[in-house]
Amino acid sequence: GILMAGQQVALGKYLAFSRGQEAGADESAKRFMHTAGVSGRGIISFFKKLQNLEFRYSVPQDTYATDHPLTGDRIAVLQEALAADPAWNKPTDPLLEARFQRVKAKLNGYILDAKDTFNRYPESDRSIAAHYARAYAWHKSAYPDKALAEADALLATAPHDPYFEELKGQILLESGRPAEALVLLRDAVQRTDYQPLIAALFGHALIATENPANYEEAKRILHSAIARDDQNPFAWYQLGVIYTQQGDAPRAALASAERYNLEGKARPALANAELAMRGLATGTPDWLRAQDIALVSKTQADDDKRHHRRQQ
Repeated sequence: GILMAGQQVALGKYLAFSRGQEAGADESAKRFMHTAGVSGRGIISFFKKLQNLEFRYSVPQDTYATDHPLTGDRIAVLQEALAADPAWNKPTDPLLEARFQRVKAKLNGYILDAKDTFNRYPESDRSIAAHYARAYAWHKSAYPDKALAEADALLATAPHDPYFEELKGQILLESGRPAEALVLLRDAVQRTDYQPLIAALFGHALIATENPANYEEAKRILHSAIARDDQNPFAWYQLGVIYTQQGDAPRAALASAERYNLEGKARPALANAELAMRGLATGTPDWLRAQDIALVSKTQADDDKRHHRRQQ
């Protein structure tokens, strides 16, 4: 009884803290929407959709039994505050809506089954969003010519849109034509001020040409991508490939250690970090980074080993 009471007290404190976080998040949402001059109708609509899902799947509505309570009271309080804002009846900015439709189409084309994408975006739909979605659907269905036709339709509307260039470059690269992707991806990288994901894709394309003349540029591009986003395992993998091609085994091992560390694979991260340390000059920044990964990975590997033993 005492133990159960203690658990209930702990749970109550946790949920009270969580509800405080939610209230703080709602206050921030109101402030951000007001500052941006954007209507809060979208937030309320989204919350109500989530609440309908909770009802559909019989999620308890007791605010003390859920860590992200979407109760009617919470939504009503938020709606009252947002409705009082001058922007409540303001129509959506057409440019913002167009960007949103592009993002949604890209996700639909990438995530949905191709047949579902084609149902949502039939050939009769000649909008930017529809071309975007169908391009990804055709590409992942292994119809590169049809995917390229959709990408070309997009580029016809905006020849130097970096995200259209990224799309066509990706299709060419992943269809075995990396050299043809370089001009597009290089321009996309420059026009997005070295956006990390596009830069990583460009680095991959440079490597995929298997032309040693492209390796130094690939290394520079990948380093710039990692400098802005060092949490991308793919970029580290590509950098490791470059170092391997150039015969720099210690830095190839360090790049692999970084990748495995991000992927939560303690043992290969430890092995590669130790390999890197053996080949790098002691005390240099790269050696110190390898040492950090080795220490963290060894602790994690030991914890995993103990956990495995307890499970036996």
